[in-house]
Amino acid sequence: MPILRTKEIREMTQENRQKRLDEMQTELMRLKTMVKAGGAIENPARVRELRKTIARILTIDTEPTPVKKQEKKEKEKPKPKKKPEKEEKTKEKTTKKKEKKKPKETSEDKEK
Repeated sequence: MPILRTKEIREMTQENRQKRLDEMQTELMRLKTMVKAGGAIENPARVRELRKTIARILTIDTEPTPVKKQEKKEKEKPKPKKKPEKEEKTKEKTTKKKEKKKPKETSEDKEK
């Protein structure tokens, strides 16, 4: 079970998120030093949970803020459609006409 769910993280303020992030990073460093020193941890899965929760917080921090529907409609302006130039395309097609390949003559055809 995650330490903090994504929904809970999104509901937090930016300051609160940063505070929790600092707390979790210090706890993770403490647990890692205990492991390196050769000590036993009560819950080894806690390291993994901390890493994932830290990643969630950092990901949510970097997400762009969602744009409201009304603001989105105001920003969008109809773009004029460009008409493709047909003249250039037809010229290219006529110059690229492939010549019909003649079948290769075999030795039997030469004898006839």
